[in-house]
Amino acid sequence: MGLAITRDMRPESVGAEARAARLSRGLSGTNLERAGDYNLRTVLQAIRLNRDTTRVEIAQQTGLTAPTIANITGRLIDMGLVRTAGRRQGGRGQPALRLQVAPDGAFGIGLNIDRDHLTLVTLDLTGEVRSRITREIAFARPDEVVAFVQAELDGAIAAGDIDRDRVLGVGVAMPDDLGRIRMPHQPDGYEAWNETDIVALLGPVLPWSIHRDNDAAAAALGETQYGPAFDHPSFFYLLISAGLGGGPVIDRTYHRGAHARSGEIGLMPDPGGAHPGAIVQDTVSLVALCARLAAAGCPAETIAALPTGCEEEEAVIAAWIADAVRALVQPCVAITCLFDPDAILIGGRLPGPLIARLAEQLTAALDGVSLPTRARIMPAAMAQDAPAIGAAILPFLDHLLPSDAILIQAGRN
Repeated sequence: MGLAITRDMRPESVGAEARAARLSRGLSGTNLERAGDYNLRTVLQAIRLNRDTTRVEIAQQTGLTAPTIANITGRLIDMGLVRTAGRRQGGRGQPALRLQVAPDGAFGIGLNIDRDHLTLVTLDLTGEVRSRITREIAFARPDEVVAFVQAELDGAIAAGDIDRDRVLGVGVAMPDDLGRIRMPHQPDGYEAWNETDIVALLGPVLPWSIHRDNDAAAAALGETQYGPAFDHPSFFYLLISAGLGGGPVIDRTYHRGAHARSGEIGLMPDPGGAHPGAIVQDTVSLVALCARLAAAGCPAETIAALPTGCEEEEAVIAAWIADAVRALVQPCVAITCLFDPDAILIGGRLPGPLIARLAEQLTAALDGVSLPTRARIMPAAMAQDAPAIGAAILPFLDHLLPSDAILIQAGRN
C-alpha cells in the first residue's frame, strides 16, 4: 500500500502561524485522533533518528507499549514510510526485526529566496539532500522567482530521482520585510515584495501545498531534525546570509514571540558600528563582507569560493571576522543571560571554514566576559543552504513529524 497523500493532508498552504499554535493565549485540549497521530509521528521520528532500530528499542525510547508499537510500525510499513531490513543477529530468543525509514517514502522541496541568491533543493525522508540548484542573482523580483522555479523545478526533480506523487509539499523560506528593509545597491521596484502573497505567486506553478516561513526560523527548525539538536535541545541559531537573522529553539520547539518576530539579532543596535544608528547586520552579513572585499579590489566571484588564499583577501576576511566578533559579543551576552541556551549555532551561506573561525574567535571573546553560564558556540550541522534545506523540511514537520501543535484541539470562542 502506498502513502495516501489526500487533499486534507496537502492544504492549500501552511504558514508559521500554524506551527506557533502551541503559543495560543487560550487553553487547548486534545482528542484520541490527535493523540494517535502524535504517537505515529513520534515512532516515525524515533526510527528516522536511529536509522536502524527495533520495536523493543522504540518502546524503550518512547515509553509506548509493545502492542502500540507493533500496530504503529505496521501502519508505517503499509504507508511506505518504513521498511524492514532483516533481523538483528545475536542475543537470546527470536532475532529482532530491524526497522529503517524508507528514503523514498516521502519527499520535500525547499525554496530559499534571499536578496543575493535563489536556491532550490529536494529532500528525502531521511533528510538527505537529493538535488540542489542555486542561482546567484541580486534582488530577484517576484516574476524572476517564478521564472526560476519554472526553469529549474523539473531538473531538480529528475536529478533527485523524486517521485512526484510522494512529494508532501514545497517549503518557502525568505527574510521578513524583504522589500522594506533597505540594503546597499537595492534597486527601485524591489519593494514589490511588500505586497506579494507568496502562495498566490507560486501556487499556479506548483502542484503541491506551499509551506512558508521566515528563513532563520526554517533554518532553526531544520536544525532540530539533525543530531546536534538532540545533544543541544535549546539553542539560538545565527543565520548569516545577505543579512543576519536568528531564531530561539527551546526544548526543540521554535519560539516566535508575541508578534512572531523573535530572534531579530541583526536589527539590534551596534554602538561600536561604523556610523550612528548602526545595527549588527551592518557588519555581520554577507553583504557587508562582499562590500569590504570589493572595496579592497578583490571581490569574490561567489561566496562559496571563499577563502581563495589571496593575501589581500585574507586581510579583509580577518578584519571582518574581528569586527563581527565585536558586534556579536553583547548580543550573545544577552542571549546567554536571558535565554540560557545549550549552544549558539552559526549557519547560513558563509563558507564552513569562515564559520569555524568566527565561532572560535567569538568563543574566545566571550571567555573574557563574566557570565552565569556558558553556551557552546559552534557551526550548525546544516550550515550551507540551511534556509533551503529547512524549507524542504517544513512539509515533513507539518505532515509527518511530531510537534506540540499536533496535539492542540482548538476551543470555541
